[in-house]
Amino acid sequence: MRHSNKSKKILALFLVLLLGFVIFLAVMLYTALHERDIPSIFSEETAKAQRGSIISADGFHIATTQKLYKAVVNTRNIDPDKEDLFVQLFSIYSGSDPQDVRQRLHTRKGSVTLSYNISPKEAMYLKTLAFELRRLGVFVEYETPGGQRILQGLNIIESGEARRYPYGKLLTPLLGYPRKIEEEGYTRVYGIKGLEKFFDEELNPQQNKARKALRDVNGYLILNKQSDVKHQINGLTVKLNIPIALQARVEAVTDRIKEQLKADEIIATVMEAKTGKIIALASSNRFDPSHIRHEDYSSLNTNAIEYSFEPGSVVKPIIFALLLDRGLINPYDMVDGHGGKWKMGRKMIVDEHKFDMISAEDVIVHSSNIGIAQLAQKLNGAEYTEGLKRFGFTHFSGIDLPYEKRGSIPSSAQLNNYLYKAITSYGYGMRSNAMQMIKAYNVFNNGGRLVNPMVVEALYDDNGRTIPMQIQPPTQVISAATAARMKQILIKTVNEGTGIGAKTPGLEVGGKTGTAHIAKGGKYVNSYHTSFIGFANDAKHKYTIGVTVIEPRTVYFASITAVPVFKAIVDVMLEEKYLTADPAAVAAAAAAKASSAQTPAHD
Repeated sequence: MRHSNKSKKILALFLVLLLGFVIFLAVMLYTALHERDIPSIFSEETAKAQRGSIISADGFHIATTQKLYKAVVNTRNIDPDKEDLFVQLFSIYSGSDPQDVRQRLHTRKGSVTLSYNISPKEAMYLKTLAFELRRLGVFVEYETPGGQRILQGLNIIESGEARRYPYGKLLTPLLGYPRKIEEEGYTRVYGIKGLEKFFDEELNPQQNKARKALRDVNGYLILNKQSDVKHQINGLTVKLNIPIALQARVEAVTDRIKEQLKADEIIATVMEAKTGKIIALASSNRFDPSHIRHEDYSSLNTNAIEYSFEPGSVVKPIIFALLLDRGLINPYDMVDGHGGKWKMGRKMIVDEHKFDMISAEDVIVHSSNIGIAQLAQKLNGAEYTEGLKRFGFTHFSGIDLPYEKRGSIPSSAQLNNYLYKAITSYGYGMRSNAMQMIKAYNVFNNGGRLVNPMVVEALYDDNGRTIPMQIQPPTQVISAATAARMKQILIKTVNEGTGIGAKTPGLEVGGKTGTAHIAKGGKYVNSYHTSFIGFANDAKHKYTIGVTVIEPRTVYFASITAVPVFKAIVDVMLEEKYLTADPAAVAAAAAAKASSAQTPAHD
């Protein structure tokens, strides 16, 4: 009986074990054959790509992007007895005003943003501070109405990006400025004016960094074939043709002479004649792109292209070149100066300097309105219009900047009229911007070829790959022989005529002055634009340089407003080694000056 009970117990135990094994197998089979919701073993890392930089020709970063962080704290987690300690430490680490921090803490209970503009360096310090504050017991848990205990403390969160301009006003308004836009809680910047606008698409980030992969027990990503990886592709870097040292010195020239002349603005441009590379584009009216004020609004436009005006006498060499290229005049033809006053129909044309008979080339050298008005009659309307357009007028200059104003010229029908021919020949009845004039004059310094001005040298990606700018091939506007003859006439204008103040021993310098009345309210007033456009060359380098002075008030003749700016820029270029004067010519000029000083004066 006792043996029978023992056998039953063993059998029962065996059946229990067998049943447990069967259940285990059934569970395993079920698990294997059915979908399961299991915790993810994948982790994901992301990082925002950044807007590209703008750098100078000599490698200085003029515009850069900096990531911004915000500091968020839950006020319920701050121990009231240690609030002063929190305020003092946070203020020290973030550079914030303690009173402002305290005020923000008491705006409401719960999550409060203490600062939106924390730099990456400050963010690193504040993350360390957050850990220390926990250790010091500054943060304490609080209990929600549902009984949940929460400890959040101080959180430093990436919130966006900001554009930084380390050199302040340098290169504005050419550089332009951006504006901020919120995208899903992240602040991005987009270009509004200048280079920031023109190259906005290239500067903008292309792809954010994202990595999704298996993680190990420590939470680190295991990158393998199963991983999903997107590399960070930042915006392209824009490299200029403009070096900082030259730009800064040219800007200083425009600032100084603007003050002397009490002018509204002075615009100056230096361009390599053969390539069209702009190596300086300066305005006396600049602003800090990081801190634009209301009084800066009038300075936000790049007036070298965004401001069109009647150019005045600087147009005369263009008209003369059209006549010369067509064989309609000879430089030694004689023209009647009419003693400085000549009535053409109902229009009285006046010269500043009185002439009776004058050679055709001296019409340019001494800037005779009467002379060029007569010579221009040899062109018919179609030739006149087509010729001005060939020189680039009414067309965009091709410069890599936005919002250019193209200007205007009279129609062919109008230019068949003798009066339109006359007034257009000395720069009235048409409009152009300063860059169009420099591009046109460069034809004389470049063998008759027209090239587009270019501010940017190339684009670069993070791997150093170069993306060159698309360059339009030169256009032959006039023959090389005509260009050479015009060049000699413009050199004579500097040596003997209205541009004599630009003369620089040891360099080949030529150019032409222009002084034009400004029309306001439909009539000409006693205000002027003055210009001097020309070139300065040595044995190896050729540069076309243009200066426009907008409304000078102390004096208004171009020879004593625009010419001194040109001369000062040439002197800077000599000092900065962009030009090298011929030593023999410099010595000869010095000897001639000394000899002249020793010669007795005669009554």
